[in-house]
Amino acid sequence: MNGEDSAPEIGFMRAVFDSLGAGVFVIDPTGRLTTANPRARRLLGRSRENLLGSDMHDLLHRGPDGGEVPRGRCPMLTVLDDGQPNEGSEEFLLRGDGSLLPIIWAATPLRHDGATEGAVIVFHDFSLHRDAAQQTAAHLAALEGLTARLSMVAEVSTVLISTMDMSDMLNRLAGLLVPDMGDWAAVDVRTPGQTGELQRVAVHALGGHAAARSLTGPLPPLPESSRSALARALRSAQPVVLDADALAERPEAPLDVAHRELFERLGGTSAVVVPLHTRRQVFGALTVARTAPGSSYSEAELLVLADLARRAGLVMEGAELFEQQRHVAETMQRQLLTPLPQVGNLRMAARYLPAQSAAEIGGDWYDSFLLGDGVLTMVIGDVVGHDLKAAAHMAEVRNMLRALAWDRTEPPSLIMRRLDEAMTHTSDAPMATCVFSRIEGPEEGPWRLHWVNAGHPPPLLITADGHTRFLEEGHGPLLGLSSALHMGLGWPNAHADLPARSTLLLYTDGLVESRSRDIEAGLATLRRHAAALARRDIEEFLDELLARIGPSGDDVALLALRIPPAGTEDEPPRQHAHSPAAANRSAPGSRVEDTPVRDTSEPEHPAPGGPPADDPA
Repeated sequence: MNGEDSAPEIGFMRAVFDSLGAGVFVIDPTGRLTTANPRARRLLGRSRENLLGSDMHDLLHRGPDGGEVPRGRCPMLTVLDDGQPNEGSEEFLLRGDGSLLPIIWAATPLRHDGATEGAVIVFHDFSLHRDAAQQTAAHLAALEGLTARLSMVAEVSTVLISTMDMSDMLNRLAGLLVPDMGDWAAVDVRTPGQTGELQRVAVHALGGHAAARSLTGPLPPLPESSRSALARALRSAQPVVLDADALAERPEAPLDVAHRELFERLGGTSAVVVPLHTRRQVFGALTVARTAPGSSYSEAELLVLADLARRAGLVMEGAELFEQQRHVAETMQRQLLTPLPQVGNLRMAARYLPAQSAAEIGGDWYDSFLLGDGVLTMVIGDVVGHDLKAAAHMAEVRNMLRALAWDRTEPPSLIMRRLDEAMTHTSDAPMATCVFSRIEGPEEGPWRLHWVNAGHPPPLLITADGHTRFLEEGHGPLLGLSSALHMGLGWPNAHADLPARSTLLLYTDGLVESRSRDIEAGLATLRRHAAALARRDIEEFLDELLARIGPSGDDVALLALRIPPAGTEDEPPRQHAHSPAAANRSAPGSRVEDTPVRDTSEPEHPAPGGPPADDPA
């Protein structure tokens, strides 16, 4: 190529060099800048004179923090040593104004006659790409944090609705907050009735801190004038944030001291006290703390904790309303149950278990009273329905039966027919099942059972040696069915001897039937356990029977009679303490007028100056 041909080519190459959209450096074998195109000068904010002749590394190469980078760690100069191309995107160049320019670059050695005579470095401004990558990473980190928070909220929500035991729920809630939301968490709650008393029901610490469990228990009452974090959270229903300065303040009231003890024994440099509340009331407070120096809580974390506390408050309010409704329903039903009469040497016992659901109080009942002719009755029944209306109908049917049977000496079948007609024509009570029986015999025995059964599970007779028999005779239609439909059906009278020391058990279907067990399997289970318990005291017999069968769901009523040994004429045994009926009610129909159902597990207190209760004097 002659000189005339090369001149235009050189000019063309110079135009390309000057017009490139990338910065271009040329350095000599020592690393000094020999050429820099206009784009490089604009990106760096430096003049041609400032660049050319200067050492590229010393003048321009800097670390992410702006500090100098050791020459031996400069990846752009390695091409001068090994003659191999190199590239990267983690380097920064120092602009003329002192700011840093992140670059993506590529370096290629310049070789002539087998020797490296320098290098060409091409670079672009990587700011936009780096900012986008950093923003993406930040978004991903925020998304991961949000996902973690949502997962925790979902897990906490599952815990909140998984149990009606508030202590267990709050204990599990505190455990879920450690370590994601703090190094330890504690829950303090007001005692029922809003009396001002407080109880610490849960403390969880990272690593199962040995002091955590010892910090639970009763707390001093809420003071009227305290400005402590716990008192403010309980009164204002607003979260209270505690920093190092707030934690350094001296506690005043005993409750403040008890709250500060958490920090003294578990540590803490920052904390949040969040009220467990609803719009109606505050149930307690959740304290979550971090122990690392300089730690704090972000606005997002405060919102998460406040939301979790609000959810817990709603669950606590629901549980409180549930218990109130259940208490009202159970109290009403126990007021309708009868204290058992005390009749000679006959031993009677009863049990009533309310339904597990507050709405399902049930229409189960038992009854026992003396008729006008001195005969003892035993009644068990169940009105259709599982609500307050069913309980009201149960009371109506029970009282009808009492009134119809009281002055009648006629067979049980006639009593049942009259009750069926009365329900049809004078009441809106729905159908009901019932066993009505008379226990007849002299005080020293033998005893005989006369009964009819209106669609109820059959009575169970258990002899002292463990033989069992379901008394399946005497069956007829449900009450409220025959007369209403003009079916003309009746209830055949049945009778059976009651051997000495035998046990007669009347029960409702909740004992033998549930969603997970059909009635045939339930009856077989009842028969097996009753036989095994035949020689137990009658009270223990019922308690152990319930414990072994474990009825769930529906309410359950039990009524048992223990026949005394043959020829017994000793002093009648005192009635046992347990009564499913409401306390302080007398037992109508007893041989002793207005006989109270008293707790015989406690010693009797003699009258002043009189002999002890057990002293015949």
